[in-house]
Amino acid sequence: MTTASRFDWTAGYASRRSPLFARNIVSTSHPLAAQAGLQMLRQGGNAVDAAIATAACMTLVEPCSNGLGSDAFCIVWDGRQLHGLNASGPAPAAWTPEFFAGQVMPRRGWGSVTVPGAVGAWAALSERFGKLPFADLMQPAIEIAERGYAVPPIVQGKWAMAAALSELTSQPGFAAAFLPRGRAPEVGELFRFTEAARSLKLIAESRGEAFYRGEIAQALARFARETGGALTEADLAGYRPEWVTPLAKDFAGHTLHEIPPNGQGIAAQMALGLLEHCDVTAHAADSPEAQHLMIEAMKLAFADVYRFVAEPGAMTVSPAQLLDPGYLAERAKLIDPRRAQVFGAGNPIKGGTIYLTAADESGMMVSFIQSNYMGFGSGLVLPGYGISLQNRGHCFTLEPGHPNQVAPGKRPFHTIIPAFLTKDGVPVMSFGVMGGNMQPQGHMQTLVRMLCYGQNPQAACDAPRWRFNEGLSINIEPHMPAATIEALRARGHQVGDIHDSYQDFGAGQFIWRLGDPGVEGYVAASDPRRDGAAVGF
Repeated sequence: MTTASRFDWTAGYASRRSPLFARNIVSTSHPLAAQAGLQMLRQGGNAVDAAIATAACMTLVEPCSNGLGSDAFCIVWDGRQLHGLNASGPAPAAWTPEFFAGQVMPRRGWGSVTVPGAVGAWAALSERFGKLPFADLMQPAIEIAERGYAVPPIVQGKWAMAAALSELTSQPGFAAAFLPRGRAPEVGELFRFTEAARSLKLIAESRGEAFYRGEIAQALARFARETGGALTEADLAGYRPEWVTPLAKDFAGHTLHEIPPNGQGIAAQMALGLLEHCDVTAHAADSPEAQHLMIEAMKLAFADVYRFVAEPGAMTVSPAQLLDPGYLAERAKLIDPRRAQVFGAGNPIKGGTIYLTAADESGMMVSFIQSNYMGFGSGLVLPGYGISLQNRGHCFTLEPGHPNQVAPGKRPFHTIIPAFLTKDGVPVMSFGVMGGNMQPQGHMQTLVRMLCYGQNPQAACDAPRWRFNEGLSINIEPHMPAATIEALRARGHQVGDIHDSYQDFGAGQFIWRLGDPGVEGYVAASDPRRDGAAVGF
């Protein structure tokens, strides 16, 4: 039976949070959304019901990270096995390479909008695993949208920084939706989003069909036609989320599960596979030696991921080849413990985001993530319906022949990745760390702390993180020991500051299974880098 006896519960880092122990838990980055999920559990729903209700609320209370026009991914432990859901959307049918001739892939506006998948994810999860009526799951979000809520500090800070970007504020619908007084809301100021309530009611009544094949779809397509977009009713009507088998990679006596490509979850698995050959535990957790080895392993993983990972049908190598133990052992030999390096891709061929997790006393556990990508996404907001659209199309490339080259109906490379941990086929933890390319980096860093150093989930969540950018460039949180930061600089790492509302050190949510869920239950951690909470009973 899995227990928490492996953890040191006395040690930790400065934090506003303590671990939460309960038999039913929801953990995410806004308390109102977490409480909505808990409400579903108290009404007799399961962890999937809780996750859907929480996700719907998150589109309102953290609009700087996600919205009704987001994409999503999910991993569910149903009590017997894992199920993966890829709810990322494809490019519009008009998006050929020639469509973007003479451009780079746009960051904002219609040239960055692929078919949104989050609402499809909610409907698919409810249909397969839910217990409560789908309409009931939307009610807390509808109430929040109609009554409004007081904006919390961290969300307000990201909102205010985004409001200073003309590339967002110039997009159709943005200012009317998110700058209701001609500016971002202040901390504690009421934000009401009645237009989103209209969409949520339509989604509730139709189990999501209105979004893809009804009134909302018609409004989205009309909005695109009127404002220069390529998204059509046919693009929306053809969308269905895809059930997938999560990838598995063993590490430290456990197995890490990630959604397979077109997502970047495989990067965390590759980095851990590389670390198996580096003896990281010979060094203290916050030492420069350990942190350097993790940074270099992550850089090696990203070099391959950015070269090879794309929509599965377009990849020239398979996930199995990228995770091959022999290949990772050879790549690990490139790591120099004394200096930072810039790595290229190897040859494995032989011949802006919210995260939430929920678990219930029956044993069901859910790892769910949805995102508008870069802060407020494309900046586009559908008037009258409050649907802010993601900008995942920016993740395509126009490089001819690249696996991730844009094409009609193709899904782009994706950064959002839910994760799940098992041991000998038994569920251990549902978890995730939001934040662009910080996500696999956060998965690796927190898992190493828990599995290799015995840090409890909240301590591992609170611990200082680094973030690899590109080349030799990294960022490091200021509560990393100063001696470690200086020693990393001495190895050649270029340590800089972050001045971007979207790029930060991520925010994690973790639910660790203590044993029998109905008896021992779970322990949860919620990241102090956000306004959120883990709640339970």
